[in-house]
Amino acid sequence: MATPGGGLLEGGLLGPDPGALSPAQLEQLRNFKIQTRIANEKYLRTHKEVDLLISGFFREMFLKRPDNIREFAADYFTDPRLPNKIHRQLIKEKKEA
Repeated sequence: MATPGGGLLEGGLLGPDPGALSPAQLEQLRNFKIQTRIANEKYLRTHKEVDLLISGFFREMFLKRPDNIREFAADYFTDPRLPNKIHRQLIKEKKEA
């Protein structure tokens, strides 16, 4: 017999799950995920500085291989020279394009 809230039935089978999504809700969720992914991709394509920030961070991390990644990340992203560095890289890429 099922317990309240969709517990186990005899034989180990699960009973109804009142929190499960309906097929229509699953389709809405799938569409939402697709649209979110598209919007994120468009954002990243129009904001090259995000790519430069992330790739620069990974490059420095792999070169220096710090023991404390969190501290390294905090130092990297709060470096007062970082905005100018990214700006120079954006200018350089525009000139090369």
